[in-house]
Amino acid sequence: MNLSPLQKARYAYSPKLPGMLRHGIAEICVKEGADTASVADQDKIKALFPNTYGKKEITFQKGQNTSPAKKQVVGVILSGGQAPGGHNVVCGLYDALKATDKENVLYGFKNGPSGLLDDDYLIFDDEYIDQYRNTGGFDIIGSGRTKLETEEQFAVAAEVCKKHGITAIVIIGGDDSNTNAAVLAEYMAAHKTGVQVIGCPKTIDGDLKNEDIEASFGFDTATKTYAEVIGNIERDANSAKKYWHFIKVMGRSASHVALECALKTQPNICLISEEVAAKKMSLSQIADQIADSVAARAAKGMNFGVAIIPEGVVEFVPEFSALIAEINELLAGAKADAFNALPSWAEKYDFIKGGLTAESFAVFDILPQAIQQQLFLERDPHGNVQVSLIESEKLFSAMVKDKLDARKAAGTYNGKFSPLHHFFGYEGRCAFPSNFDADYCYSLGYNAFMLIQYGYTGYLSKIANLSKPAEEWVAGGMPITKMMNMERRHGEDKPVIRKALVELDGKPFKYFEAHRDEWAVETAFTYPGAIQYYGPAEVCDITTITLALEKG
Repeated sequence: MNLSPLQKARYAYSPKLPGMLRHGIAEICVKEGADTASVADQDKIKALFPNTYGKKEITFQKGQNTSPAKKQVVGVILSGGQAPGGHNVVCGLYDALKATDKENVLYGFKNGPSGLLDDDYLIFDDEYIDQYRNTGGFDIIGSGRTKLETEEQFAVAAEVCKKHGITAIVIIGGDDSNTNAAVLAEYMAAHKTGVQVIGCPKTIDGDLKNEDIEASFGFDTATKTYAEVIGNIERDANSAKKYWHFIKVMGRSASHVALECALKTQPNICLISEEVAAKKMSLSQIADQIADSVAARAAKGMNFGVAIIPEGVVEFVPEFSALIAEINELLAGAKADAFNALPSWAEKYDFIKGGLTAESFAVFDILPQAIQQQLFLERDPHGNVQVSLIESEKLFSAMVKDKLDARKAAGTYNGKFSPLHHFFGYEGRCAFPSNFDADYCYSLGYNAFMLIQYGYTGYLSKIANLSKPAEEWVAGGMPITKMMNMERRHGEDKPVIRKALVELDGKPFKYFEAHRDEWAVETAFTYPGAIQYYGPAEVCDITTITLALEKG
């Protein structure tokens, strides 16, 4: 295998563990905290999880290890989208398992939860795992999006575990994957299989967090990766002085990525989906807000700028959500065939006009034609509009151009507007993890094994105090049921981990809100540069601005 110099150097990096996990396995004991309750719908969650609900919070500390000695055969699964640091969770789990007993075994189920159902696996050894230390990606065993949610699947999983003598499963995933981990843990406990289930909090979107989980892994690296490129674009814009860059970033359900990138780079505009929803902003209002910045900067001779757009922002616009709902109804069943049979866009346009309410058609009619047509292209398996395919960065730049043209005609604007478009998504999901994510993920994996060794199930591996140096981090566990509530999914009430949206009264947003009017008009760009792996800690081990503001 040909290795880059950085790859070789990262293999040799030794991730930092929380202080209490550095004492050696024999000197780690458990301190139990208070009983827990779910964040909402306590009676319903308790009824669904009678064997795993209400368990205690736990913290690891220095002391005599009192866990029973037994051979552990553990299976690990990577679930959902990639996030930097996933390999280190597996490495930390492996190292703790082998440090406890060389006879312990770690199975890696391939390509996500389906690997457990299909009994498709590999058994880790030192030579194999050493190729993946401190590297990005999920290629160590692959990932997948199969959901573990039916009794039939759980029965198959239990049989596979029984076949291999597996004592515990670790699921590395986001909110949906860890919801599945909680349901699987309940099944295993109810059927007395002896199989424990532990989760690890992963998602670059940053929306798997709460009072107990301070950050999901991968968020730090992904936002640093995006912010580096956004900073590069800002510097180019300030050099060329002739383009407005509309940059869409990942984050369909929450705007944590957009907000963190804005805090790092201070662009002229950053939309926050949660604010759009709270203020019930229309597409026209959003376009006006951006156009105001373009015009104010043009008046100062600055016909350039940068706008950050969260991936899912249009779904938070009430009038747009209503339009999507009407389009889904309009093209339900046989009506879709009639629509698709129409030979020209003009005839399709008339069909749409006749099928929408006046309010929704007014929204549809202000959209650029390319976006109108996107709404009627590929449908999802349920026949619905695939909102994620909408190029919102192009939607808003086209709407801003229309606003500026109207202002120019009215004599209130005389600038130049040349937009360019970018989407940063996959670029950040498999980057070499930052030192923070390398350390955090290794600690999550190491800690997951300590939870297994002490007999816990239905818990999420928890590392806290993350805004401090790793020596001061606190390791422990939190029952997954504590984070759950009931939500409507596909016409049924389901127990799910509550997603964390950007809090409009939280310190990160308040800091952004206090500075954005200045950033909108002035050129206040900041240039984060590339992730640094070697050098002073204040450069290499720095965490996100979001975490620093929340916990600092």
